[in-house]
Amino acid sequence: MNVQHIRINDRNPEHRELSIYRTGKVNRIRLQDSTYTTYHSLEINAHDYAAFFHYGIAEALNKLPFISESSNGLDSWDEAFLHNSCLELMNSIIDESTAAINPENKEIILLGWQDQPLQVAYLREIDPVKFIAFIATLKQFVEESKAQGFDLEFIL
Repeated sequence: MNVQHIRINDRNPEHRELSIYRTGKVNRIRLQDSTYTTYHSLEINAHDYAAFFHYGIAEALNKLPFISESSNGLDSWDEAFLHNSCLELMNSIIDESTAAINPENKEIILLGWQDQPLQVAYLREIDPVKFIAFIATLKQFVEESKAQGFDLEFIL
């Protein structure tokens, strides 16, 4: 079996066109608004998106009562909302989930594969230092959102 391995390169436009190349966004909203308004956003690049799922952050956050159309909570390819009253607990869960990340241990993860027309495994290198920096930014975004009375919308 000849499996081709492709390591995702964010600078390669062909890689950014792949369906497994996922990014996301966290928006500040107010669930009680009569019209949908985004007050501020935090982009999640493809590296941090992959790391968010690889390190189990999304799964751990599903202890919270997310509102989603699919009822899957916080999940890939979905949109989920979290009320302001849960934001402090959100940051606590993030702290618990990221405590075990070893900043010196870069990892290569499998993002996806295909069998036809060729067998291909799509890989991504995860830089834990870069991801930990994103987590610090996310936590600050959550803290500011809580203080300002905003709810969050996750578009993953």
